[in-house]
Amino acid sequence: MNHLNMLVRRIAAGSVAAYRSMPGRVRSASFYSLLLAGTLLACEDHREPFQGQQIQATGPKPDYAPTIQPQMLAVIEELGRLAPTPLEQLPPAEARKQPTFKDAVNSLLDKNKIPRPTANVTSSQRTIPGYNNVPIRVVVYTPNVPTGPLPVIVYYHGGGWVIGSPEVYENSTLALAEETGAIVVSVDYRLSPENKFPTAHYDAYAAYEWVRNNTASLNGNPDKVAIAGESAGGNMAVWVSMMARTRKLPLPAHILSVYPVANNDLFTPSYNQYANAKPLSRPLVEYFVANYFNSPADGETPLISLIDAGTDLSGLPPTTIIAAEIDPLQTEGQQLRDKLQSQGVSVTYQLYTGVTHEFFGMYAIVPEAQQAQALAATQLRNAFN
Repeated sequence: MNHLNMLVRRIAAGSVAAYRSMPGRVRSASFYSLLLAGTLLACEDHREPFQGQQIQATGPKPDYAPTIQPQMLAVIEELGRLAPTPLEQLPPAEARKQPTFKDAVNSLLDKNKIPRPTANVTSSQRTIPGYNNVPIRVVVYTPNVPTGPLPVIVYYHGGGWVIGSPEVYENSTLALAEETGAIVVSVDYRLSPENKFPTAHYDAYAAYEWVRNNTASLNGNPDKVAIAGESAGGNMAVWVSMMARTRKLPLPAHILSVYPVANNDLFTPSYNQYANAKPLSRPLVEYFVANYFNSPADGETPLISLIDAGTDLSGLPPTTIIAAEIDPLQTEGQQLRDKLQSQGVSVTYQLYTGVTHEFFGMYAIVPEAQQAQALAATQLRNAFN
């Protein structure tokens, strides 16, 4: 059995020679079954605690986060050291150049001489038509497996529609590709204020439509396409699904929405409790809103306020919502869960305590991020089966 496991792991790593070297009785089994088994074995390995999760904070817990976990606080401390100027005090072009939570994680790993996690995934770039046929970039993360067609996940990064990029959120997309065995298409939608509302939303839809029409060129399976996003991207993952329903485009198999924007109310219970949280605060959200919206009325549309009474979420695919405790958006995730359930949509909701906004890609240091990645991957794999 150990010999078979070793061969299956090598198949999951992309070794065709390993498959050909199998005994005939083994090789005659379903190749896909072996590949799936290999993927699951790889996932189990990936879910073992990372060495970086030994890293601890050096200072006291902040007043806004008495429940923060020590690994999470270590990342927040390092981010504060790398980028001491609040983003909302900078022009957007400068804010985009500042060190990010990804940089903070890598800095801590490097300081502690801990290797950064790697994934058995190949990345490439393409240019596709965005909103009004303006070209936009996508980064495609393809698991190194010798078969196909593979499931596909269309992914939207966070950043309040003003900052962020596929590269900043690459830890999330690499983990999703490796854990699910799916191709992840990360969309570099246009940012604001250069491209005001609703450009990013319609770029996001254009990318989903392109993937739907071009799965074969990706070695993707058109019957197994999901959609995912974080923060602003979590909002767009839901809205794009609504647009696909309206425009009669095939719906995604699943929606993964991580700490999504779902409301236009900056005075919800979690906004009031975590108004001064890091890395996301009420002043930073106000900055994002001021840069993306043409007027306050934009925030009242179904593109932003997913939970408003007039927004129709019925008929959407099963949805997984991942939430962080120390996050102004925590209440919105709960509101979105309740709205979806009230309209008959199957929802899996998980709140992770002791962590902040942006934790999802920090699994090299934050254990809760690793748990959230495992949940997300399990939900997506189940949707693809």
